[in-house]
Amino acid sequence: MSEVPRYRPLPKTRVSPMGCHLLEAFNPPAVNVDSPAILAMTDLSQVPTATILADATLDEANHSMLVRGVRLLLVVGESNDIAGVVTTVDILGERPVLVAQTRQSKRRDLRVSDVMVPVEKMDALGIEDVRKACVGDIVASLKSDGRAHAIVVGHGQNGTQTLLGIFSASQIARQLGVQIQTHEIARTFAEIEAVIAGI
Repeated sequence: MSEVPRYRPLPKTRVSPMGCHLLEAFNPPAVNVDSPAILAMTDLSQVPTATILADATLDEANHSMLVRGVRLLLVVGESNDIAGVVTTVDILGERPVLVAQTRQSKRRDLRVSDVMVPVEKMDALGIEDVRKACVGDIVASLKSDGRAHAIVVGHGQNGTQTLLGIFSASQIARQLGVQIQTHEIARTFAEIEAVIAGI
């Protein structure tokens, strides 16, 4: 008597002639200011982390952001530890000009490490606080810090700190139904507050 096979091929289905559509890799849900904050967080266990090495040029960082459709890159060292963060504002704002003037060098000679926010100067939100917060709390936090992004950390099983997520003012704006076409933080928050005021 022959054994019943343990594994079986799955049945086939035809691809629709009407078209088979691609799903977006990350399509966050619509939210309002009282929605749980976690709905507006980019969960890095679900979405690939956008990273760059500290010795990359500013043009390489800018190109990486454009290709990935992000405004923040995590700067990593060789051992994959976070060395800092760099944003569109850090690369395209006045910071590179000031650093280049101070060093009497050209902007094209600058590296990500020259304009990034180093890890020792980074503030983060704790995941436990985020789980109790609403979207409006995150907007207030970003605005009070004057930054368009916030990282979220937690502790792994071995007690080490782990990066779990990122909040982005422009993503929150999109989820609130505001189309943001600016890199200016103040204008982004003004547009978000106009939506909040209308609720």
